[in-house]
Amino acid sequence: MVLGAGRGPLVRAALKAAQSAEKNIKVYAVEKNPGALVTLYNLQVEEWGDSVTIVPGDMRLWNAPEKADILVSELLGSFGDNELSPECLDGAQMFLKPGGISIPTSYTSYLAPICCPKLYSEVCLYRDKEKGTALTSYETPYVVLLTNMNVLAEPQCCFTFVHPNNDVPINNQRYTCLQFGVKDSTLLHGFAGYFEALLYKDIMLSIHPKTHSEGMFSWFPIYFPIHSPVYVQRSTTIKTHFWRCSSSSKVWYEWCLSSPDILPIHNSNGRSSWIGL
Repeated sequence: MVLGAGRGPLVRAALKAAQSAEKNIKVYAVEKNPGALVTLYNLQVEEWGDSVTIVPGDMRLWNAPEKADILVSELLGSFGDNELSPECLDGAQMFLKPGGISIPTSYTSYLAPICCPKLYSEVCLYRDKEKGTALTSYETPYVVLLTNMNVLAEPQCCFTFVHPNNDVPINNQRYTCLQFGVKDSTLLHGFAGYFEALLYKDIMLSIHPKTHSEGMFSWFPIYFPIHSPVYVQRSTTIKTHFWRCSSSSKVWYEWCLSSPDILPIHNSNGRSSWIGL
């Protein structure tokens, strides 16, 4: 089963892999975007035929007629879990046979403190244009190509999700406290976020600077700003707290700083930015 089939690239890849392995397979392509469904139906008529069944709708609500040997999805965001991959795959894992394979099998987000005056000024300018509160632009994560910035310390692990998820009960809320040692005096403007995904066995997909997948440009890093820049003296520790929160209708991130200065919790209760379920 291909979950979130889009316009068909993973379906094509699954069929090509089956052809290379000289295996006959049946593919269910689940997609809820009406625009993408038009393309999928055309491909079914012109190329795929009966080997692919198009399923229009939300993967979490679909009642599958049979269980799958393999679930394949591409629901990752720049922070790994920021496009609801955990919630979607947890809802769909009931379609997987016992001992079946989920691709990806896991993904981990990473954070690093950064100095980025140009990007921070863009956030300040954006505040004057948007219609939210004075804090909205400083409490919204941005997917950006990070240039003209300085990473102050090596990225550290933030949140990890594994599929299939065998936890009882399943809880995708997370909290972490990270401490970064800074060698030189500088200004802190926020945090850069990255992810690593383990697709199957040792096959990995990454935008982490040290393990970045060669030739892969599908994702840019994510930027978490702070309310105001913080001066950090050399040999000082930056201590930050990050939460992944959820309710019945949305998922959001909260973050704050407790060292070297104390900054309040950003995006409390998802007041400025969230992802709807």
